[in-house]
Amino acid sequence: MKQADFVNIVMPFKDKVFRLAKRLLVSREEAEDATQEILLKLWKNNKKIEDYKNVEAFSMTMTKNFCLDRLKSKQAQNLKIVHSNYTDSNSSLQKQVEAKDSVDWVSKIMEDLPEQQKIIVQLRDIEEYDFAEIAKMLDMNETAIRVNLSRARKTIREKLTNTHGYGIK
Repeated sequence: MKQADFVNIVMPFKDKVFRLAKRLLVSREEAEDATQEILLKLWKNNKKIEDYKNVEAFSMTMTKNFCLDRLKSKQAQNLKIVHSNYTDSNSSLQKQVEAKDSVDWVSKIMEDLPEQQKIIVQLRDIEEYDFAEIAKMLDMNETAIRVNLSRARKTIREKLTNTHGYGIK
């Protein structure tokens, strides 16, 4: 496989790899390192790339596994989930503050979700993968994906409602 072919295959989804890594790891730098590592691994195995049915799903699985390994390592004791790519340029300052506050609350709530639910929410709601693709990436049944997603959304919704509804009767 030539470099141009590799670039044509990998570049369309490299941003998704980065966003998943950023969801699972702390910082932009950690996510960039993870993305670079995944791309390097793909390049080293470029002869096998054409054998995979879905290179994007394979790379997302690699990213998930790499990030979880990083989180388990001793160097990653202070890593946490941060998600700050939400912006809206046509709103008032008040709405911007409220939107940022809501995104911050959702991020905090997601920190407490089980690891599997975090990944499923990221892949479905942020990256917009369909259930079949997520099932392949995580090696799970589609029904289990739907159940985990439903539970995660319910937890987020309840905690967000409790946070914003505090003191209101």
